[in-house]
Amino acid sequence: MAQNILLVEDDTKIARFVELELMHEGYAVTKAFDGRQGLTLALEGNFDLLLLDIMLPGLNGLEVLRRLRRTSDMPVIILTARDAVMDKVSGLDSGADDYITKPFAIEELLARIRVVFKKRGGQRNTRTFTVKGVTMDTDRHEVKYGSEIVDLNHREYELLRILMENKNIVLNREKLMDSVCGYDYMGETNIIDVYVRHIRSKLDDRFAIKFITTVRGVGYVVKED
Repeated sequence: MAQNILLVEDDTKIARFVELELMHEGYAVTKAFDGRQGLTLALEGNFDLLLLDIMLPGLNGLEVLRRLRRTSDMPVIILTARDAVMDKVSGLDSGADDYITKPFAIEELLARIRVVFKKRGGQRNTRTFTVKGVTMDTDRHEVKYGSEIVDLNHREYELLRILMENKNIVLNREKLMDSVCGYDYMGETNIIDVYVRHIRSKLDDRFAIKFITTVRGVGYVVKED
C-alpha cells in the first residue's frame, strides 16, 4: 500500500510540481492550500507524513504544527522560503521532524522523506512502550507514569521515545542528536544533555525513580528492570 502524504502549500505551482514528483515515486498525495484546511485534514485523515509550508493563509504553518502536536505524532517536514536559523529552530521546537528551505532540489526532499520514514518505521509497528512503570502511547503522543501524565515538549518526547524503543542499548550523543534534532542541526552540542536533564526533572525527580542512566563518556540508556 502506498504511503499517504499530506502536502499543505499555498503556491499552486510548487504544490503541483511536488505532487507529481511524489506520485512518480509511488506516494499517494493529498493537497491543501491554506492552514485551516490543512489542519483539518491532518487531524481527520489517515496520513503517514505532512509536508507543511510556514507562510500559509488562514493559519500559519507553525500554528498548524503546534495544534497538530497536541494530539498527533504524525511526522512533519517543513517546507519554507524562510531560512534564518531561528525560523528553523522554531519549526523544530514546535515539533517538526525536519526542515527544508526553498528552492530545494526534489532529490533532497525525497531523501529527507525516506530518512523520516526510516526513523519512524519502528514506531508505526509498536504503538505502546512500557518500561519501569513509564508508558508511552505513540497514537496519543502521551507519556504516563502510572496514571499520571508526564508533560514533555516534542524533542523531549522524541528523545524518550528513541531511548525506550532501544531499551538496554546504550546510545551515544551523536546518534541521539541526529535522531532528535536532525543530521544538519547547528545548535549547541550539549543539547542532548540538556533534554535529559529536563526529562529527569519531569520524570525521575517527580516520581523518585531512576529512568535514564548515564554511561560516562558514551551516552545514555534506559534499562529494563
